[in-house]
Amino acid sequence: MEIASYYTLFSIVAFVLGAVIGSFLNVSIYRLPRDLSVNRPRRSFCPACHAPIPWQQNVPLLSWLLLRGRCAKCGARIAFRYFGVELLTALLFLAVWEFFPWQIAIAYWIFVSILIVATFVDLEHFIIPDQITIGGAIVGIAASAVVPALMETDSRVAAVVRSVLAAALGYVILWIVLEGGKIAFGKKRVELDAATPFSWTRQGDDADFMVGDERSLWSDYFAREKDRLLLHCDEATIDQRTFGSEVMEFHYNRVRVGTDEFLLDTVDRITGLAHELEIPREAMGRGDLKFLAAIGAFLGWRGVLFSIFAGSVAGSIVGLATLLVGKRVWSAKLPFGPYLALGALIWMFFGEKFVRWYFQLISPA
Repeated sequence: MEIASYYTLFSIVAFVLGAVIGSFLNVSIYRLPRDLSVNRPRRSFCPACHAPIPWQQNVPLLSWLLLRGRCAKCGARIAFRYFGVELLTALLFLAVWEFFPWQIAIAYWIFVSILIVATFVDLEHFIIPDQITIGGAIVGIAASAVVPALMETDSRVAAVVRSVLAAALGYVILWIVLEGGKIAFGKKRVELDAATPFSWTRQGDDADFMVGDERSLWSDYFAREKDRLLLHCDEATIDQRTFGSEVMEFHYNRVRVGTDEFLLDTVDRITGLAHELEIPREAMGRGDLKFLAAIGAFLGWRGVLFSIFAGSVAGSIVGLATLLVGKRVWSAKLPFGPYLALGALIWMFFGEKFVRWYFQLISPA
């Protein structure tokens, strides 16, 4: 068989393998944030009716197209994300195979899978599970030991040391940003146009918090035990007890009104009218710190710095675009994980070219 034929065959295998792995990544994206096992049940199931999907209806890429994005049993719509993840994984697996030697390509296939799961979970749930971040860092260090070329060395010991240091660098840099951002921008003051109805309604272990038309989950506001949310009220009712013009000081587990304090575990509903609120906020989630550590474990310290730079630029562009096309609401959030993942991918494929271009730019001679 000619070399060109081998090349074509392995390229097809890389694409098909990527599509198959993408199908498993869809399982992880759905189950991990819901604390479901990725192994049990072994067969995929419809998110709507939970009926098991037989293998002939679970062929990567083809099944979604042939079934027109619907469950064969209940007819419920299957999100395009399932097809998109399979196609994206297949294309990235193919690109990695084309760009890198086979040893590095196999390690990067694992890395790309981690990036994809982290991206789509973060986009939907604003979290990145520890299985992906901490697990990814451990796998990255192990991969560097097996393939030292990932850290641009022939020594396995040196590769492991570099991988560990790069992971630590990624975590520490974002930790400094997180803590500095909390000091400088740790709370946001929102002045409402007029007295606006608000409600706090218990929902199991959490609560729905609604101000005007803005609905959010109560737990989203409290990343730290010391965080507090201030609600400047014209009037308020806690269960059956009514208050006049007061400032309600909320912590994650209690609320204080004047000299009275109520444990939120004993409260079912809080309502009233408010004209101003101060909400705690974080520069980013702590999952991003661990995610960048995983990126560093695979890409080294330069990949860490570039991912932060490229991710920040991409996030700023998207943030500005949302302001231009429509007014962003005060409760809106933008996850940072997908932008870090984008920066990591750009560094993987074009990092060395970018470094050469940059040094030529600052030193043409």
